[in-house]
Amino acid sequence: MSKILIIEDDETLFSELKMRLEDWDYTVFGVTDFSNVLNDFITVGPDLVIIDITLPKYDGFYWCQRIRNISSLPIIFLSSRDHPTDMVMSMQMGSDDYIQKPFNFDVLVAKIQALLRRTYQYQNQNIDVVKFRDAVFDFRKMTVTRNEESINLTKNENFILSILIKNTGQVVERESLIEQLWDDSKFISDNTLTVNVNRIRKKFEEIGLVDAIITKTGLGYMIKE
Repeated sequence: MSKILIIEDDETLFSELKMRLEDWDYTVFGVTDFSNVLNDFITVGPDLVIIDITLPKYDGFYWCQRIRNISSLPIIFLSSRDHPTDMVMSMQMGSDDYIQKPFNFDVLVAKIQALLRRTYQYQNQNIDVVKFRDAVFDFRKMTVTRNEESINLTKNENFILSILIKNTGQVVERESLIEQLWDDSKFISDNTLTVNVNRIRKKFEEIGLVDAIITKTGLGYMIKE
């Protein structure tokens, strides 16, 4: 039974989400102290986090980044803010998805199921360690190491990179990546994939691994030796 931590200060919305998610056999927890959300996170030890942007004391971006610093678990933003910058910011802070309020509950559940399935299936798979150029991709530890420098990957980044590396030298279509990542392309925006790929590139640059992922305009992405 998966545990979900909901970081939401609207008590009415929290109660409704808790009731409906518990109908799906999830164990749902809320935040007891919005000035120290990280303490609740550590105490609960959730499998997935749902977080709003607008919160007391510190906003959701702050807490997302704090959580991402110590965990690679799935994080979903649930917010009434509809500016594209908010979605981009959420991805840059390390979230896996962004859902705008008001939302369709069935879509939320579908996203939760897909993220949990993809995230925790990895723990039961023998993901290889792959050498690429002068770097080592460890899909079990979700790290890339080059010249004794390492970067950590989120679940989405790890999954995207694993697909690209399995198809080294071949173009992987954007639609194919989206379908494999989120199971159903209508549940995710094309921009979200772009943000994730750009985030991988930025991390690669930090360890001097440049020009590894090539964009094929109108088609998709390719990783090349």
